Amino acid sequence: MNISAQGVLLLDTSFFSNFSFRGFRRLSVVRRLQQCQGLRRGFSKSMACSMKNCDMGSGVVHLATDAYAGEAVEALKAGKVIAVPTDTLYGFACDACSLEAVNRIYEIKGRRHTSPLAICVGDVSDINRFAVTDHLPHGLLDSLLPGPVTVVLKRGESSVLQRSLNPGLDSIGVRVPDCNFIRTIARASETALALTSANLSGQPSSLSTKDFENLWEHCAFVYDGGLIPSSRTGSTVVDLTAPHKYRILRPGSAKEETVAILEKHSFVEAAT
Repeated sequence: MNISAQGVLLLDTSFFSNFSFRGFRRLSVVRRLQQCQGLRRGFSKSMACSMKNCDMGSGVVHLATDAYAGEAVEALKAGKVIAVPTDTLYGFACDACSLEAVNRIYEIKGRRHTSPLAICVGDVSDINRFAVTDHLPHGLLDSLLPGPVTVVLKRGESSVLQRSLNPGLDSIGVRVPDCNFIRTIARASETALALTSANLSGQPSSLSTKDFENLWEHCAFVYDGGLIPSSRTGSTVVDLTAPHKYRILRPGSAKEETVAILEKHSFVEAAT
């Protein structure tokens, strides 16, 4: 979906608390304002109806605000799957170190276990707990993240990730979305979250909670952050496992900005 802006955008500044506004410096100010305005006006009527008289259970829908962050963390620690907004798409998330929860995500999506899952962490500084970053120039990850980019890195021997996550692979895709809600719960969980798009495998990605309403019942909670202004292409996935080389694995929503940042740091595209 393409979002256009004409004239001056007047926004309720209190809503900006859901976004970090850091990282990915090549994204324009206008684009960020468009994203926040789209998320604000997109709260679904179905969400409001679903919240009435709801107790803890499957498919309970709440706003993606700090008021519900503690609840989300407890669900994750209990091995549950939740649905959350990111800066690109809605996603299913769980504790990446819970084999049972990870398997549950595959079941919900009807996805083959040979298709790897990415992880999400709260801050760029957390990445080196789960992947090798020593070969990257100073400031590169901070220039790319937070933002609509998945960086693929080697796990390394010191990674705290369980080998049961994406078995047989020595690399892992890592996200730090530019969205405060998921980052808040990732920090509070003190672990990495396994993260994948909230949809059945092979079906269109979700830009609103309504898009995957048929899957609500499989989640402990669904957190509604409104309509995400996106083209459904997801994050740009870039392989950074080799020093000073990059390989775009999926163009996604920010390929041009990503390549520009990489080239600024003297990276060259790896031969295919």
